[in-house]
Order: sequence, then structure tokens, then C-alpha cells
Amino acid sequence: QVKELVLDNCRSDDGKIIGLSSDFENLEFLSMINVNLLSVSNLPKLNKLRKLELSDNRISSGLEVLAERTPNLTHLNLSGNKIKDINTLEPLKKLPNLHSLDLFNCEVTMLINYRESVFSLLPQLTYLDGFDADDEEAPDSDPEADGDGPEDEYENGEDDLDEEVIDDEEDEDDDLEGEEEEDGVDDEEEDEEEDGEEDEEDEADDDLPRGEKRKRNLEDEGEEDPEDEEDDEDD
Repeated sequence: QVKELVLDNCRSDDGKIIGLSSDFENLEFLSMINVNLLSVSNLPKLNKLRKLELSDNRISSGLEVLAERTPNLTHLNLSGNKIKDINTLEPLKKLPNLHSLDLFNCEVTMLINYRESVFSLLPQLTYLDGFDADDEEAPDSDPEADGDGPEDEYENGEDDLDEEVIDDEEDEDDDLEGEEEEDGVDDEEEDEEEDGEEDEEDEADDDLPRGEKRKRNLEDEGEEDPEDEEDDEDD
């Protein structure tokens, strides 16, 4: 029941992919990029296959096998192979449903009038190397191209994060201002309490007789009362 099979970067055995057989009769997509394939002669019969990726291999000819083994092919990617001549592509005429062919980095693309020659040889083609005969680019079916891809989600995520960070910073500033106001109130209250204590001491001193008040002041300054000194001398 497998419909898609990706064997990219596996290593073929003498140009053959061991295990790939007609048992995969329901395959619709097969990718064998960079597997060191020399030809497509060992492909099994895959009647339902529609897309075949064979880029970065060493295929130079033998494309007639595709019409026999993959008759319903619509997309064929032969980029980075050893295809040098337009005539090598002639067997692809027997693939009536083939409408997209990629030959990037093949020597054949260096030929004069390459695009015109391929479109003339394969009239069923709509796109060659991602562009049609009028140089209009093939539509991209990738959801990212429609603005629904991971990049857009990430950008939206960044915006949300920025808003959260700004909100957190504002909350922190409000908290700091609240703390400073509380500290200011506490400091003022402490100053008032200290001033109140000093005033109470001053009032208490005012109630004392002048001699006692002077004596207390001298004691605070660490001096002795002269009257005490006279009493000491009499003794």
C-alpha cells in the first residue's frame, strides 16, 4: 500500500537498487536522488507512478525504459545527470502525460536554442526547468508560498513574544515605582518619628530645673559638674 518512497543518498549496487520491485505497484512518488544510478534499466513496472526524482546521478541514456515501466509519469527530474544531446530525450515522447521535465546542470542545457528544441521535441511538456514556453514560472504548490508556512508562524510568534516582553517590562516598571513610593513613605515616617523623639526629649529637658538640665547636658558631653569638683576638693 506504499504510495511514496524516498531512497535519497542510498548507494546502489552496480547501478541497481536492491529491494525495489514491482511489489510497490501502488507507488505514485519515487525519489532516488544521488544514489549513483547509471541508468533506469532496472526500474520495476510501476504503472501508477506519476513523479520520479532522479537528480544527481550518472544517467546518460536509456530513457526508453521509462515509457515501458512508468507509462503514466507526469513529472520527471533528471537534473545533474550526464545527458548531453537533445536526441537522448526523444524516448520521452512516448510519455503522453509528461508535462514537467527538469534538466538543470545537465550539459544539454548549454546547447543553442535548448529550450525551443526540447519544447518542439516534446509537445506534451508544459514546464521545462520550472518555466513554460513563454518563460512563465510554474505555480508553487508549497503551502509556504501561500503564507501558511512555518516561517510565517515563526514571525507571528516573534511578534507575540515581543508584545509579551513589553508587557512584562511595563509591569516591572510599575512594581519598581510602587516600591520606590513605599520606600519614600517609610523614610518620611521614620524621619518624623526621629524628630518626634527629639522633640519629646527637648520638652522633658525643659521641665527639669536649670541645674539638673545643665548637669544632664554636661554628662552628655562627658564633663563633670563644677559643684561636684568643689565637693571633691573639700573632701
